[in-house]
Amino acid sequence: MRRYTLRQLDTFIEVARQHSISRAAIALDVSQPAVSMQLHQLEEIVGTPLYEPIGRRVRLTDAGEEVLQHALAATAELRQLDDAMAARRGIRKGSVALAIVSTAKYFVPRLLVLFRKKFPDIEITLQIHDRESIMALLMRNEVDLVIMGRAPDTNDCSACAFATNPLGVICAPEHPLSRRRQAPLSILNDQVFVVRESGSGTRHAMERLFGEHRIQPRIAMEMPSNETIKQAVMAGMGMSFLSLRTTRQELASGHLVLVDIDGLPILRHWHITHLAGKRLSPAALAFKAFIVDEAASLIRSWA
Repeated sequence: MRRYTLRQLDTFIEVARQHSISRAAIALDVSQPAVSMQLHQLEEIVGTPLYEPIGRRVRLTDAGEEVLQHALAATAELRQLDDAMAARRGIRKGSVALAIVSTAKYFVPRLLVLFRKKFPDIEITLQIHDRESIMALLMRNEVDLVIMGRAPDTNDCSACAFATNPLGVICAPEHPLSRRRQAPLSILNDQVFVVRESGSGTRHAMERLFGEHRIQPRIAMEMPSNETIKQAVMAGMGMSFLSLRTTRQELASGHLVLVDIDGLPILRHWHITHLAGKRLSPAALAFKAFIVDEAASLIRSWA
């Protein structure tokens, strides 16, 4: 059997994730020559090129893509081994690989601070991505837990709701609809909107609501960032449909206005999710229990 090392596999996975040797070196906190050496050694073992440079980025070859799938499976199995041994020891320390959708970044860091005070020996590694990337990480078993809005539409995942996520329509104070009261939802028809990217949970909720009521907005622009959308709305580019957990400060300061529309805000929920068949470590179970038991009241006080 060929002698692959865990360092080689971890390095290769990070290069594939970053599409860059230099970015992988930063993420791994090593030098670029060290990353290149690990890749070269892995290529010598498998006997074929695994990547090719494209400008400043790298692209996996067909062989590289195949190696990546096996490397991800191998490292996932090793994490399961760590979790199983931690469970046998019955201790609440270790690490938790957590991924969250971008909208959750408005409250998750505060939750992590409080959790670390309770469990200082548990290390949390955090990734923030869009929903599509989060689902890919989850299904490849690259993370232990995920915090997201809309629960996955698959039986392969277990999702537990832990807090409310109200969504509503916002606009600039100068917008013609900013002073309307109890307006019908139909008033949004043909209004200009700045929206989240296709595939996001917020965009899905908006399209479902508008579709049910035959509302057809004019989309001025799609943006993957709540912060950028808020700035665009304040600048007068249009209205938007966002999680109100992301707009508390701007609404309180008067830089944004929550449009008073019958039936809004709609109430959705935040979920903590993991693969249904995954055996969570004591550390991951402790974090999940903390989120389910305590997060709702904390989030209500913050956002």
